[in-house]
Amino acid sequence: MIPTERVLISEELRDRFAQANNVLVLTGAGISAESGVPTFRGGGNTTVWKGMPFDVISSAGMLARDLPAVWEWFNYRRGLLGALKPNSAHEAIALWQTRFQDLTLVTQNIDGLHQAAGSRNVVELHGNIWRARCFDCGSRHDVRELKSDTLVPVCFDCGGNLRPDVVLFGEMLPAGAFESAAMKAQTCDLCFVIGTSAVVYPAASIPEIARAAGAHVVEVNPEHTALSDMCDEVVIGKAGEVLPMLG
Repeated sequence: MIPTERVLISEELRDRFAQANNVLVLTGAGISAESGVPTFRGGGNTTVWKGMPFDVISSAGMLARDLPAVWEWFNYRRGLLGALKPNSAHEAIALWQTRFQDLTLVTQNIDGLHQAAGSRNVVELHGNIWRARCFDCGSRHDVRELKSDTLVPVCFDCGGNLRPDVVLFGEMLPAGAFESAAMKAQTCDLCFVIGTSAVVYPAASIPEIARAAGAHVVEVNPEHTALSDMCDEVVIGKAGEVLPMLG
């Protein structure tokens, strides 16, 4: 753990933060890991579910082969998330909505912690674990409102089978999500990349687009990543410690 007093924030970043009008924030698993959310990529038992690797049970192929197993897996994951709360980084970003003229929050996370902290209009690149989507009519429902005697819940609107409204391995991003983020990246003057190495495309291109358009790109991570060299500034530290220091 990096003590707060060792986190260094440059005067340039403080000045840019104070003067910014249009800010884009891209977040990944690291920000939620500070709330206790498992990343399912760090080794150990969390990467396997009943003998199946994480990227198998969370795949489009498994959705087609065994929908009940996919639901069982995501029900298990929601059970892990249910008691977790937003941390100070989530809360700081939510407060930025009133600080900046235009704030765009783009997340690769599916846990809903940004919304729980008060963030609105979050661009969810990978969906949300608390939502279900109908295979037939496309309607979306809050999983917490579903009551079903079967493992696979059905749509309130048409009676069709529901699936978790998340992007599985082998699937495309939700229509318009990346496009919306890319458009905002072209016009922001300050871009934060928080808790992610942002090396997986298309999400990785968001800070690239921002930098090409003249934005000051800042990475906030506990350690250097593959993204660090392309950023204008890297702040080494936990997001929950760094972001409140900015104000």
